[in-house]
Amino acid sequence: EVDLVESGGGLVQPGGSLTLSCLASGFAFSKTVMSWGRQAPGKTLEWLARIDASGGRTFYTTSVKGRCTISRDNANNTLYLQLNSLNTEDTALYFCAQHTSSDFLSAIAQRGQGTQVTVSS
Repeated sequence: EVDLVESGGGLVQPGGSLTLSCLASGFAFSKTVMSWGRQAPGKTLEWLARIDASGGRTFYTTSVKGRCTISRDNANNTLYLQLNSLNTEDTALYFCAQHTSSDFLSAIAQRGQGTQVTVSS
């Protein structure tokens, strides 16, 4: 059974930084493309970053490019997302997602429950 458990969310002041984690199990994590996405109340789902199976290739959406880093630890089945220079527009539920294969363009197979990030002074 696939399980994706996010952690690391919380209340952050504007301008602050946060690192989110996603512990994966139930599938071949080291052979699977992974992504981070977010959804704020009343807004559409936004995919933020994607990383290939080895960690050598990444992609970022425009809204977070330059202040966001996706990484992975295949030895410990963990995916990370570091966010810097946070602003109130970054307030959302953040979740990790498993793709269907090692193909960088493969579809999303499953997502986790998410961890809430709130940016406020």
